[in-house]
Amino acid sequence: MVARLLFLQAGTVLGGQVIAKKLFDAEFHALDAQIAEVARGLPGYLGEESWENPSSGLVSNVYYWETLADLQRLVRHPSHLQAKASQSNWLAGYQVIIAEVIKVYGDSKLNQLLPVHSAP
Repeated sequence: MVARLLFLQAGTVLGGQVIAKKLFDAEFHALDAQIAEVARGLPGYLGEESWENPSSGLVSNVYYWETLADLQRLVRHPSHLQAKASQSNWLAGYQVIIAEVIKVYGDSKLNQLLPVHSAP
């Protein structure tokens, strides 16, 4: 996680995926960690989070970016392309979601728990 205070605002781009696990082996975990490391080093990276739904077994990974062009750098990276080509080895299914934030609000009580959050 990034050690600086990051504010989520209108125009922020998020790229995420919802996946159904098939088999997460050592190769999957190594490649997943490599992609996360690459993402953290790219310009425009703001943060990330993962969620798992215990009842459905679905996992959601979300990366936050300043712009769509920043997200596309990760999508074109060789590690990401390798994972995409091999996804059927590890996943029973997936859905990619790319979205632009329109509005963010809240009471700021969760700010210390979120990778990026609304401005005070």
